[in-house]
Amino acid sequence: MKARIAIALAALPLALSACATPRPAGPIEVTRFVDTDARAQLGNARLFVETAPGSGEQGLALTPYKAAVARELAAYGYVDDARASARQTASVRVERSTLEDLDRRGPVSVGAGGSTGSYGSGVGLGLGINLGGGSDDRVVTRMEVRIRDSESGRVLWEGRALLDAPEGSPLAQNQPAADALAEALFRGFPGNNGETIEVEVNP
Repeated sequence: MKARIAIALAALPLALSACATPRPAGPIEVTRFVDTDARAQLGNARLFVETAPGSGEQGLALTPYKAAVARELAAYGYVDDARASARQTASVRVERSTLEDLDRRGPVSVGAGGSTGSYGSGVGLGLGINLGGGSDDRVVTRMEVRIRDSESGRVLWEGRALLDAPEGSPLAQNQPAADALAEALFRGFPGNNGETIEVEVNP
């Protein structure tokens, strides 16, 4: 009996250690909407990348996200240009929160309940992200991009991506998070209207 108790006690620290292991980052959850009538207009155009009104991240903090968006869209024929001469505009909005902040606000979603334009409005499609099950502090980064026709203001495409990463992970930092979110958001651009995908990321 004493031997069994000793073995159980010796195993306890290992069990506690396993429970305290941080969950890895991701996957990135993405929702995308496409104005099907404007699909032919997407890509191969001059584009101005701007900060969306109300973005939580501003100035230098938003710079890596805007640069990552421009870089990913360049693969589809977009050319970064000045506002005055660009045919389309990409508005970038980024919000970063800790798990504690989100607990106070309520559930996190990357759904399209707030979408505007000729698609997505009132659809109410949403993704829930599981932020529980780990003992570590976490940072959640959400990026939204809307591509509009510069002349009419019509929304041609909208995408939203959300990344959940341990606070000590590189993906909790702006530059790596920007690169990962933009790559996931524009993978297979423009994608299908109303689709939801998950993209795995390296911890």
